[in-house]
Amino acid sequence: MSISTKDHVDKPGARLIDNPWFQKCRPFVVGGCSGMISTCIIQPLDLLKVRLQLFGEGSSGGPKPTPVALARTIVAQDGVVGLYNGLSAGLLRQLVYGTARLGLFFTFEDTLKQRAEASGTSYGFGQRAFAGLAAGGLAAFIGNPVEVVLIRMQSDTLKPPAQQMRYRSAFHALSHVARVEGIRGLWTGSYPTIVRAMATNFGQLAFFSETKNQLSRHTSLSEQSNSVIASGVAGFFASFFSLPFDFVKTRLQRQTKTDAVQYRGLVDCFVRVARQEGLLRFYRGFGTYLLRIAPHTMITLIIADRINSLLRQREDGN
Repeated sequence: MSISTKDHVDKPGARLIDNPWFQKCRPFVVGGCSGMISTCIIQPLDLLKVRLQLFGEGSSGGPKPTPVALARTIVAQDGVVGLYNGLSAGLLRQLVYGTARLGLFFTFEDTLKQRAEASGTSYGFGQRAFAGLAAGGLAAFIGNPVEVVLIRMQSDTLKPPAQQMRYRSAFHALSHVARVEGIRGLWTGSYPTIVRAMATNFGQLAFFSETKNQLSRHTSLSEQSNSVIASGVAGFFASFFSLPFDFVKTRLQRQTKTDAVQYRGLVDCFVRVARQEGLLRFYRGFGTYLLRIAPHTMITLIIADRINSLLRQREDGN
């Protein structure tokens, strides 16, 4: 008995893996780390997506710039580092929102699987959808202040020089918004943010889990191949369901108390944009948005899935 215990203690990582506290926190740690890695990779695409959505706000505007032309303009004005404007806020967003949404989803999923197994029923798409919607909504409410800061930092250079805030960091932007607009200002656009997050996580997490389950049941592909294919499917559906809400969220969170255009809320923004700019404006930049969401989704889910797989192997003693 003493030899077995010693072997277990000496095994690298055994103490941490078997620690009950780590077991509870593991889904959140895995989710946060995978999300932050993905954010570093796709930050330029996220910046282009925001700039395209804000182009011509309040009118039909001129000809829409292409993502490539817009990227060239940003690099010419601010250098390559201009494509990473707001990265600190993006990382902070993943530290808060990314950690919460994936951690809550994995936690909800495990709980629902255990309940289904105990009751003799199957864990199906309905339960996966509920886990994704609930995790997305709760995480979005928690992370809304960082979402506001991210939009403000990415859109700051679009304003006339005299009106630019020139935020030094995400924390500087957080303190500025709280000081000037009050704590409630940090939850600007929280309703569309929550709705958008629920739509995103429904398309992303529910479809990823369901697709991977179907592939494992009906094909002989490896676990890694199933993960890659499922993450690609999840990226498409996450983009399709969430872009209109993401568009409205961006418009609401960008406006300040001094802006001429003041949307009164989610419905008002939808109505105004539809009347003034047309329904297709809600899908402006869909290609860029898809290129941003799909890689981020795939990288995040593949990394999270791989880490979880390695941890399970370590727990099983492999």
